This record gives sequence, structure tokens and C-alpha cells, in this order.
Amino acid sequence: MKTLPRRHVARKSLRIILMARDIELRLVSLVVRAREGADEVVLMDLGSNDSTVEYAQEIDCEVIHFTNKVNVQNIASFLLDSNLEPIERTLVISITEQWKLRDLSLSINRALEDWDVHLSHQISDGNSDSVDDLILSSAIIQHIVLTKEGMEAVAYLGPLARTAELEQQLRVRIVEARANVRVPQRESLATASRFAQLFYWMLETKHPLLLFGIPGVVLFILGYKLSGNVVGALEELNTTSIGVTLATIAMTLVGLFGIMVALILYIMGKQVEQIQSQYDWPARGSQ
Repeated sequence: MKTLPRRHVARKSLRIILMARDIELRLVSLVVRAREGADEVVLMDLGSNDSTVEYAQEIDCEVIHFTNKVNVQNIASFLLDSNLEPIERTLVISITEQWKLRDLSLSINRALEDWDVHLSHQISDGNSDSVDDLILSSAIIQHIVLTKEGMEAVAYLGPLARTAELEQQLRVRIVEARANVRVPQRESLATASRFAQLFYWMLETKHPLLLFGIPGVVLFILGYKLSGNVVGALEELNTTSIGVTLATIAMTLVGLFGIMVALILYIMGKQVEQIQSQYDWPARGSQ
């Protein structure tokens, strides 16, 4: 059977624009990952108050400053009037707290498809307008892909323009991206609270007998010795005698409690060590 030669389609050039504010902790990883799938990466700063712009300049990432209201028409007009070189496709990604780095590959794949305008906008509830009735200026952008023709068509639309007003010859796709549900993550014993961290440290370092055992034994012995002398020496009950007696009893109970806690933690530490050896878990010192 004769096979047909495979056609090689040249990939169109792509520019990724990261539209964000105050992302100094995420900037470097974003730019590095974006450069893997694009020919150029640009930071569209929305007025950062931290070191986002300085960090971008240090890694040779071009920065443009956007001060207008964030909507599709204003972004397209701003990009047309900017000093950026013309390119075949432009992908604008809105970097928010809900946006994750794993979403970058999906946005790049949408940019490589044959669309003049590809808009992914967020909705917060189940009620949404139809695609044709969507007012572009009110759309909360997740990402938008624009060719040169698509960028010009969007930029010339009015502030109340709807999706149906885009030119018919353009390839347009408008999709809804529902807001991600933030599921509360379970916390481990070592990060749940300060008390849990102390508890975990005592199990790992195997020092419960030193931390609780020795003070518990000392308090118990002192309380036991003092209780006999106090009760025998005081013949009448008054405020002083009752206070001293209660303090002595409390010292004895605290010492007994410390001994019990030391024994319980020591036994639990042994159990943890046995489980780790049973399942061949690496020790902390060997990592």
C-alpha cells in the first residue's frame, strides 16, 4: 500500500502576554514556562506595587504598562497602539489568584487552533447570557487569542458591542470558563497547628520522657511529700491553709499528668517507629 507524504504545516508565530498585578513570587516560573511554547513573552503590568516589573526586567521580559479598564476592546486597542512588533497570533492570559500554572498548556493549545478570536471568559454562577448576546466589555477574561485581523476587528467595536457584531468572515469562538471551586485541603499533623508541630517533633525526636517525664516525677514527688507535711502541720482551717493545700494537691496532679503524658508519647513513638520499619520508610536523617 502506497503511503502519502505527510504535510508539514508551519507553526504560526505566537506571542504570550501575561496580564497581571503583583506576581513577583510567580513571575519567573510563569515566564520560563511560557517561553517554552511561544516565540515571545511580554508582561502587561496592571500597576504592580511590588517588584514584579524589576524581576521581569532582570530576566529580559519586555514590560508594557496598561492603565485603562480591563476589557476585550481596551486590550485590543492598547496592543495595536503599542510598540510591539506585529505577530501572527497573540495570547493574552489574565493571571489571577485562581489561575494555576497547569492551565498554561491549555491556553497555548487554544492559541494554536485556527481562530481569529478565541475568548474564554469566567462566570461565577449558573446564569449566563447566550454567546451572541454577550457584551464583550463585561466579560471577565480568562484568556483571549487574537490574530491581527481579529485584534483590529475587536479594537474598533464600541463599548456596548455584543459578540454578534463581530465581522462574519472572522473565525470566532466564545467559551465559558466557570470559576474553579476551591476545595479545602487537609492539613498534616505537622502543619495543622503549633501544638501539633510540637507533638510531632516530640514523637520524631523521641524526647517525651525528658520533656514530660523528669518534670512530672519531680513535681509528683514534691507534691506527695509536701501534702503529708502540710496536712499534719496545719491544725485549723483558714484561707491560707486551704490555699496551700490546694496548691500542693495541684502540684501532685500536674506531676502525675506529666508522667502519664510522657509514657503515652513514648509508647506512640515506638509504634510509629515500628510502622516505619514495617513499610521501609526512610528515616529523617537518611534523606
